Amino acid sequence: MEFFATSTAPARQRTACAIVGVYDKGVLSEAAEELDRRNGGRIARLVKRGDLRGKAGDVQTLSDLTGPCERIVVVGLGARNNFKRKQYRRALVTALAAIARTSARDAVSYLSLEKVGDADSYTLARTAAEVVGNSAYRIPDHKTSNKRAKSMLTRFGVAAGGRSERGSTERGLEHGGGIVAGMSLMRDLANQPANVCTPTYLANAAKALARQHRKIRVRVLNEADCRKLRMGSFLSVAAGTEEPARLIVLEYYGAARSEAPVALVGKGVTFDTGGISLKPPAAMDEMKFDMSGAASVLGTFKAVAELDLPINVVGIVPAVENMPSGTATKPGDIVKSMSGQTIEILNTDAEGRLILCDALTYARRFKPQAVIDIATLTGACVIALGSQFSGLFSNDEELSEALREAGKRADDGAWPMPISEEYADGLKSNFADFANVAGREGGAITAACFLAKFTDGLKWAHLDVAGTAYQSGSQKSSTGRPVPLLVDYLINNK
Repeated sequence: MEFFATSTAPARQRTACAIVGVYDKGVLSEAAEELDRRNGGRIARLVKRGDLRGKAGDVQTLSDLTGPCERIVVVGLGARNNFKRKQYRRALVTALAAIARTSARDAVSYLSLEKVGDADSYTLARTAAEVVGNSAYRIPDHKTSNKRAKSMLTRFGVAAGGRSERGSTERGLEHGGGIVAGMSLMRDLANQPANVCTPTYLANAAKALARQHRKIRVRVLNEADCRKLRMGSFLSVAAGTEEPARLIVLEYYGAARSEAPVALVGKGVTFDTGGISLKPPAAMDEMKFDMSGAASVLGTFKAVAELDLPINVVGIVPAVENMPSGTATKPGDIVKSMSGQTIEILNTDAEGRLILCDALTYARRFKPQAVIDIATLTGACVIALGSQFSGLFSNDEELSEALREAGKRADDGAWPMPISEEYADGLKSNFADFANVAGREGGAITAACFLAKFTDGLKWAHLDVAGTAYQSGSQKSSTGRPVPLLVDYLINNK
């Protein structure tokens, strides 16, 4: 998708489709009024007849027009005093659905000229690019027929409020386009079935990314390499599968090598049966999404490279399959982590923390300024926060607040959760330094407390994205979250 900014007046803009809005009670926006005058009052007549009331979700497409604009999509904006980013985003989604029913190859949105209570021109342009890019996304399905038609749209413009705002609009479109590229890569990886997206497949995807972007370097460590590093916790998860584990290490250098990087650590369980602690069959197919943390790291690297950000970033992806077999790790087994700490594995379905703890220890060699791990870690987080917010845990208030603010700006929210030694008491073990699970209460918190045992001296945050990284049911697919949050944080991490 090609994005561009324009300051040309609606009545003079040559385009296959112009998007304008009408507020509640049929009040036309300025752009709608201009195009209405150019076309003999056609929009006003729709309002007068009651065919367009201006309610959110209303949409009409006009064609056979006078002037350089071939079509007008008029979308309801709701109450003017309540038109904010959420309503702006919804209006764009509605308009794009209408455009998809046409053969329009380009469009220009004038919704960005409206007064949006909680957004500036940069934010409106970035949001538009994300909405357009995500609307054009298609799942890489494996159907042999009935393929979903792709949108004809190839160019999308956003109106800038005069030349003074053109720069911020262009910057917003650039950033939004980069974020969409990262989200699309994440979704492509996560939507693949587990017999396609194996640890080796993820490693090859990382190598392909490095071939596309010269500032990205990739190293892939095999199981023998990981044994030399004494990653006993990570390798214990791979004990029951024939698919070899891989530790994928990505490096992006956009600043001086002396500048400490941000380290992103992504859970890469390409399929999670639960191991010997077998999951129930219902919805087990969705466990192909258990590598969403890993996919978000690769997606974030894609966005960072596309935007050529002047920062340094390291990505660490422990990739593995969790399967039951005669060689699988058993409940009660004790393993030694790369840190030297011993772990009693009471539940083999709590495997994400077992691979992340060694990856967090490995991250120390890069002397990072901050470490952020991303994982579909606990069902308990879904119970606590649903699908709206990712769980945010941190040992550093400044980092936690920076990530929370990034989530707000990106419309990709994360909610701060407690983490303290009181919760960690449940991890005590009679046989090892600690166990990998505690009781049922506060499961997302005790999981974070487990990871915290490997973060002494690190500025660390943990994002539990079990409820936000993918959708279940009839709309089953990856959402691309939390790539927008992570990229926003990196853009603004000064």
